[in-house]
Amino acid sequence: MATPPDPLMNSDDGHSSERTAPAPAPPADPAVLSEAGSLLRALAAPVRIAIVLQLRVAERCVHDLVDALGVTQPLISQHLRVLKAAGVVHGSRNGREVVYRLVDDHLAHIVVDAVAHAEEDSRDPGAVDDTAHTP
Repeated sequence: MATPPDPLMNSDDGHSSERTAPAPAPPADPAVLSEAGSLLRALAAPVRIAIVLQLRVAERCVHDLVDALGVTQPLISQHLRVLKAAGVVHGSRNGREVVYRLVDDHLAHIVVDAVAHAEEDSRDPGAVDDTAHTP
């Protein structure tokens, strides 16, 4: 007797779903959806993603981030301002330096999951490149 296909495995892309029940519907409150959109926009820049990954490991000051990421101090400061305004990071003064940390782990999970997904797609030899259409 043949084994029925696994309903949690999408055979088209090889990704599996660990959910056993449908996800709850998104909140109907437009203000909550707007806030979530603002948060995702704040996380959308590659340098800001790299900053979140650094802060996931440990608190850092600006010069630590400059050294770790190889970008200029003004650029790091600009991105930290965006992340701080979005409530992603918090800065605490320590003498002449400001030490930054993530506000909570939920934000790190969003970034880690997005990076992991991008890595899966970049390593998947069967992935379809929709940008390379030849007539």
